[in-house]
Amino acid sequence: MEVPVSGAVSRPGSGYRTLSRRSGVSVAAAALAAPLVLGGAAEATAAGTAPYTVTPLTFTVETGGRSCAVDADLYRPAGVDARHPAPAVLATNGFGGSKSDGTTDAIGRAFAERGYVGLVYSGLGFGKSGCLITLDDPETDGRAASALIDFLAGTRPADDGTGADYVTRDGSGDPRVGMIGGSYGGAVQMATAAVDPRVDALVPLITWNDLAYALAPNNAATRAGVSSGTVGVFKWQWTDGFYLMGEGQTILNASLDPSRFNNLTCLHFATRACDTIRLLNSGRFPADRTASMLDYARSVSPAGHLGKVKAPTLLVQGQDDSLFNLNEATATYRTLKAQGTTTKMIWQAWGHSGGQVPGELDLGKGNLETSYVGQRVLAWFDRYLRHRTHTDTGPEFAYYRDWHSGYGTAADVPAPSRTMYLSGDGKLVDHRSQVTRGSRRYVNWPVPTSHSESSLAGLIGLPDPAPYDTQGTYLGWTSAPLTSALDVVGTPKATLKVLSPTTERVQNSGDAADKLVLFAKVYDVSPDGTRTLVNRLVAPVRVPDVTRPFTVRLPGIVHRYEAGHRLEFAIAASDSAYAGNRGIKPVTVVSAPGDTGVLELPVVDAGKE
Repeated sequence: MEVPVSGAVSRPGSGYRTLSRRSGVSVAAAALAAPLVLGGAAEATAAGTAPYTVTPLTFTVETGGRSCAVDADLYRPAGVDARHPAPAVLATNGFGGSKSDGTTDAIGRAFAERGYVGLVYSGLGFGKSGCLITLDDPETDGRAASALIDFLAGTRPADDGTGADYVTRDGSGDPRVGMIGGSYGGAVQMATAAVDPRVDALVPLITWNDLAYALAPNNAATRAGVSSGTVGVFKWQWTDGFYLMGEGQTILNASLDPSRFNNLTCLHFATRACDTIRLLNSGRFPADRTASMLDYARSVSPAGHLGKVKAPTLLVQGQDDSLFNLNEATATYRTLKAQGTTTKMIWQAWGHSGGQVPGELDLGKGNLETSYVGQRVLAWFDRYLRHRTHTDTGPEFAYYRDWHSGYGTAADVPAPSRTMYLSGDGKLVDHRSQVTRGSRRYVNWPVPTSHSESSLAGLIGLPDPAPYDTQGTYLGWTSAPLTSALDVVGTPKATLKVLSPTTERVQNSGDAADKLVLFAKVYDVSPDGTRTLVNRLVAPVRVPDVTRPFTVRLPGIVHRYEAGHRLEFAIAASDSAYAGNRGIKPVTVVSAPGDTGVLELPVVDAGKE
């Protein structure tokens, strides 16, 4: 049944669901003090009150070896018909959401109001859609989305016979269609484009590149992007939270649909997804099982199929995001650019961990014309779905700055340009000649002694402590007060050499859990001594070999260190949000003028941003 709607409709909702106290109940956010006018925005405003109809539809698809019902809503603007077709926008929910979660349905409304045909659906295993949760596997989730593109092409009807002969086509069976969505609804876009070349434009927000990195990051990367040849450090709070949410669909979205049930030990996930999470929780990483786990996680991740993605892609990633940090989007960006796929990237303020700033994009509110990111999205679809070649799609790279109105821009993500050295006296100095010879030591405890992101208390709404480190379980190197503001935009990098005889004796046991684990981070220290961990981000490291130097890629940041402030680079033995070392592993860091650790910062010129 079609439901006629006139004007913009606002419905309260949860946005992309998160487990972080600081992210609250909305993924709204990030700020724009000086709106950027891009092609198509004025026209979209005029269409902002256009009426449309909403039609609930069901599609039975064969995917992942199962027959599944996909629950969807079709948003059709008034006046759109076979003689007056319009391009389409396809979207689905973040993990745990549905087509009507307050954000996904808002996408359908927002684009229908602007003249696009909208088709939003509950992802497989969520809402009223069937099938197992396969973590956006291209051969399951991607194929299901491809079946919906068949509907938009007019080549297959919905289960009730409803057809769509009013979507702009690029050829027989080829509808003009873009995709937008965040988190789980972001990765599915690349899974879809990898199996269906008919997708014309992508806008993935706050999503991952490699699930092996997202769930167990190892920032001592030995491969391209964020991937590592060594299993990382288990991010147990986020991972287990999502696991419980997925397995809890029996209660959260009760259904008798047998396609949603796997077995009694793995209710709603695909078996290999359950196996991956159980292996991470076990704390034991034998080489054969670890290799299989890494291969699976990457096979269902964009990192595993980006080579097949040719659709122009606008990546939007959140700075305040300890689940999928900026490095994930950067890895995707670099891969797509290298293979010739048209790609641009925006680092907005908000992510899964919070960071909301009034005035920036809030998909739940549909403030596309009045937010920087929203304007960029409209321009992207204007160019690649409406084929308006004059449309300016904006700079190659843009980043939100909380110290300056609007966004900074650059031709690429800035590379490290300032080098600082770790002195033996605990100082962070600008010249190797200033390094003092010395050694310093820390020892881990059986329990976590450092804290960065929200703890379990924070997850259930109780007070969450500020980041801290316990004396004797970490080492810090602090700079002199800055004589002028220092703007860091990009991914800091550290090269380290540590001594850990206990680890050296066991690190080649065949179980990666015996390797040394540590956590690198950079604090902003104010003149009164207050330490601020930027966006509460840390770089977990499972050191490949303690007898060799190793390089740590810290999470990307956009931050101004004000004049008079100091930088503190720290390595800690543990972190409450992650699994830690197996056993007690003392660590010593030795510094000498000719042989010392190095911190490299991507600094931009404040006067030229």
